[in-house]
Amino acid sequence: MQVELLYHTPDPERAIATAARLCYAPVGASELMETMSEQRVRSVLSTIMGSGHFSTLEHASYTFAVDGVSRALTHQLVRHRIASFNQQSQRYVKFADGLATVKPASIAANEETGAVFDEAIAVAIEAYEKLLAAGVPAEDARYLLPNAAETKIVITMNVRELLHFFSLRCCNRAQWEIRDMAHRMLELAKPTAPYIFMDAGAPCVGSTCPEGSMTCGNPYPRVIREKA
Repeated sequence: MQVELLYHTPDPERAIATAARLCYAPVGASELMETMSEQRVRSVLSTIMGSGHFSTLEHASYTFAVDGVSRALTHQLVRHRIASFNQQSQRYVKFADGLATVKPASIAANEETGAVFDEAIAVAIEAYEKLLAAGVPAEDARYLLPNAAETKIVITMNVRELLHFFSLRCCNRAQWEIRDMAHRMLELAKPTAPYIFMDAGAPCVGSTCPEGSMTCGNPYPRVIREKA
């Protein structure tokens, strides 16, 4: 799996603080953007994050490129509807020269189960290639391709949705592959807006586990947010 941060709103914390301050300021956003001190930016962010007034977080966004993940992952990912996605198409891209797949560690760890997986994948790919060779359109031949098929996807989310995504997918109870991707995305995002993403991740990072009897019982280290 490869995760790359392609682009994000320049100086996202200042952009968010500017949007928040505009509601109460007698001057315009451009002036606020240029004149607010770093201390004032941090103070505004502290108010936003502490009060739950998260609409201002929607004014900054992040775009990631993700390669080498499975279709099983992206089927989960696109359920996050307040986001934009563009994925490598199995309709237009033909995988006649071989299809890469993602094998779960629980399968690969055992020689017997690994062999069962490999055999099933090989049969599916062989049948797929035969359909292509027979002139079947790729959009129809793809019906044989497994959830394990590798894919590439570009993801754009605003900060509010990104925090929500991290709260769900960084949790220990999230499926392993999308959890791995979420942690990699968070590692890339955090340096660009360290205050906003200070306690991003599973809910137990900044608060308590909401899973009740379904809790993993192994919470992440608690983060105490410093006052601005």
